[in-house]
Amino acid sequence: MESRAVARLRYARIAPRKVRIVLDLIRGKNVDEALSILRFTPKAASKILEKLVKSAVANAENNHDMARDSLYIAEAYADQGPTLMRFRARAMGRAARIRKKTSHITIVLEEKKEG
Repeated sequence: MESRAVARLRYARIAPRKVRIVLDLIRGKNVDEALSILRFTPKAASKILEKLVKSAVANAENNHDMARDSLYIAEAYADQGPTLMRFRARAMGRAARIRKKTSHITIVLEEKKEG
């Protein structure tokens, strides 16, 4: 069985739709290339994902004895978390609902096969 290193961030206070835009940029890339893409992507999700990729690399090196040079992002996805409901006062004594969405982000690293 091949080893896989996983890093998860749950209940991130960013909408999954916004995270998926950045995840599509790094899926399938090797780790160093993905980190450089994230470093220069002007999106709020890129800082969160950069930290998560670094965590996945640390998990791979320390827990699974995988070589950093051969790591690539095999899977990367963001699922919807629970939505926080807030209310804003509106005209004539009414209230409008504000939905603050959260995300569960998962990054899976694998080693490239030789040959």
